[in-house]
Amino acid sequence: MTDQPGTPVSPSRRQTYGERRRQRIDDLAAASVDEAPGVSLLASAWRRLRRDPVFLLGAGITLAFVVLAITSPWLAPWDPAANPLIDKVRAQSNPVPGPEPGHPLGGDDRGRDLLSRLLVGSQQTLIVGVMATFFGLIGGVTLGTLAGALGGWIDSLVMRTVDVMLSIPGLLLAFSIAALAQRPSQWTVIIAIAVIQVPVFARLLRGSLLAQRVSDHVLAARALGVKSGAVVFRHMLPNALGPVIVQATLVLATAIIDAAAFSFLGLGNPDDRRPEWGQMLGDSQEFINSYPHLAIYPAACIIVVALGFTLMGESLREALDPKSRR
Repeated sequence: MTDQPGTPVSPSRRQTYGERRRQRIDDLAAASVDEAPGVSLLASAWRRLRRDPVFLLGAGITLAFVVLAITSPWLAPWDPAANPLIDKVRAQSNPVPGPEPGHPLGGDDRGRDLLSRLLVGSQQTLIVGVMATFFGLIGGVTLGTLAGALGGWIDSLVMRTVDVMLSIPGLLLAFSIAALAQRPSQWTVIIAIAVIQVPVFARLLRGSLLAQRVSDHVLAARALGVKSGAVVFRHMLPNALGPVIVQATLVLATAIIDAAAFSFLGLGNPDDRRPEWGQMLGDSQEFINSYPHLAIYPAACIIVVALGFTLMGESLREALDPKSRR
């Protein structure tokens, strides 16, 4: 029989409702909940990156460039220093041979195969970019570790040195290094670019280490009596290197552009038997109006490779930085 409106509910009904409610709560508490296992920051970042088309495009370009640079000596159909098209070079009528069978891109003003020089030039460009970034990273990590881990007057001294380095324009610094060297070379470009990159890495790592100094795990390690060296190299530095590694990927694109610019200005290796894209770009100035393809091909290669490293670096930064995750 249904209770009429306004009729009080009997104690037996209230007890039955309370029992059902408690039983429901007990059932929910006893139910097994399938929890996903925790993942590390790198694993979580990789899950996002492998579904990110921007990262995949950048990684594809970068991988293709690296593989091409490594295998270029075997892929090049001609020796980049040989001039098989020298008979086709005519000072007035045909200073730059055009495409023909066996030479799909034609040659340069000295009769050398342009495709072979582009392929081998990718290796020199990769070497300069990677070596300059590596040495800049080593120098920046050293200075950043000293400043961020030790603090005090060492931090002030290192940061003032970094400020002085940042105050010198990169192009002026490159000219200064070239003037100090007996003759421009590939190492001149590498050292100039590395020195420019050192303060960037030093400042970034110092900031990360300063944040690590007040973190809970570092304070706990110090409270347990762990030595300062172990705290820095086992607890602080590994957790602070992530942003620096991501920055190195971005800086590598800048290093390739800077290397091309320095070679274009004549600060690179003067021996054109070992081609480099920036050097090829500089050599094409004389024929830029009549034969623009001599400049378009190496310039396009530089732009595409720099774009690949930039896309990959930006995607890595967004995936590893919680503040900028999509």
